[in-house]
Amino acid sequence: MATLITKAPHLADWALSHGRASLTTQEVAEHLGVPVGQVSERMAEPMRRGEWSTPARGFWVPVPAEFRPWGAPPGLEIVDLFADWAGVDYYVGWLSAAQIHGAAHQSPQVFQVAVSRQLRDRRLGRTRFEFRKRAGIADLPVIHRQTHSGTARVATAELTALDVARDVLFAGGRDNAATVVADLDEIVDLDRAELVRLAPRFAVSAVRRLGWMLEEFGNPDGLEELRATALDGPATPSRLDPTGDLVGPLDARWNVRVNRIPEPDR
Repeated sequence: MATLITKAPHLADWALSHGRASLTTQEVAEHLGVPVGQVSERMAEPMRRGEWSTPARGFWVPVPAEFRPWGAPPGLEIVDLFADWAGVDYYVGWLSAAQIHGAAHQSPQVFQVAVSRQLRDRRLGRTRFEFRKRAGIADLPVIHRQTHSGTARVATAELTALDVARDVLFAGGRDNAATVVADLDEIVDLDRAELVRLAPRFAVSAVRRLGWMLEEFGNPDGLEELRATALDGPATPSRLDPTGDLVGPLDARWNVRVNRIPEPDR
């Protein structure tokens, strides 16, 4: 039996003080002592004040006071709650993971998340969530970053580097992808053995592209095993810029056609 909180303006603070990270519409109705059909009307003013965020229909998230000017908590604070509600496996990835690792010049208004099934992109407060379906998420390595309501799953630096090298457009284009890879290697010191372990989960083009970027803009040491993995694939060269034509000089070290040379922002 839900505890009745008769005034909607009190409900968000009550939920937060009682450790409730989210409520269903049915629970909101019970706490307010109103029919379910009246919840939207009763909650309109608290929503306008930024006290609640609704990532999906029937899913209400109380917003801590420090985030109310945004209209919702930042992406990292809410992603685990939303993924649990949506019933998907996930990890924070690409530029958002790189930023968490300290290696991206990325606006926090875009929050990129790998999910086990396709979800519609959406905006919550100031944050735009961009979802991308990713196979085998449960078996990929993550770190757990502490949040107000628990933890969030974030791709490891090595997984982030490979994702960025594979999905260059999603990572802001070839120049930004090269910048992120170089920064990750400088800040985190990417584990070469871990890159080799993860390489079979990626197309060989991503492995070749990553190796080329590391050798050109990162630390070229310790790449021998990754290079062997990259060359143990189809003889056809991979494009450094996946959006460009298969033209330009061939870099035989990585079997990469250097169709456009990135200009990382360093």
